[in-house]
Amino acid sequence: MKTQFEVLRIARNLILKELEGLTLDQIHVIPPGFKNNIAWNVAHLVATQQLLHYKATGLDCLCPDALIAEYRKGTVPSKTFTVEEFDEVKELLTGLPDTLEEDFEAGIFENYSTYQTSTGLVLDSIETAIVFNNLHEGMHYGIIRSIKKFL
Repeated sequence: MKTQFEVLRIARNLILKELEGLTLDQIHVIPPGFKNNIAWNVAHLVATQQLLHYKATGLDCLCPDALIAEYRKGTVPSKTFTVEEFDEVKELLTGLPDTLEEDFEAGIFENYSTYQTSTGLVLDSIETAIVFNNLHEGMHYGIIRSIKKFL
């Protein structure tokens, strides 16, 4: 599993590099043909990771409930972040992988509620959820890169 945690950190660092040089206005642009923006994608990754790993095992999420409610699967951008708010999201994006690895090593993920993803994959353990989350992160990294081409 060590490799999976490293993949998560690498994906998130790549996403942070994509954000470099973008203005607050740019991260909120929804280009034609897209249903969300860069800011939504970044917050969505934080929310999804928390739902797949913590909520699915009956644990409390480590980010605000409002963030999860606004950026979970099936949502669309409904607000504009301030610089301070988006900085908090970026801090969660970078810090939560370390916490996840620590919690995994501590064995806190005991009960996993089986969940079928929209891709058809059935998640039945924290291990499968971590692997799937990395796929999910990569998909949204690609979306962020695509959106950037329109800015």
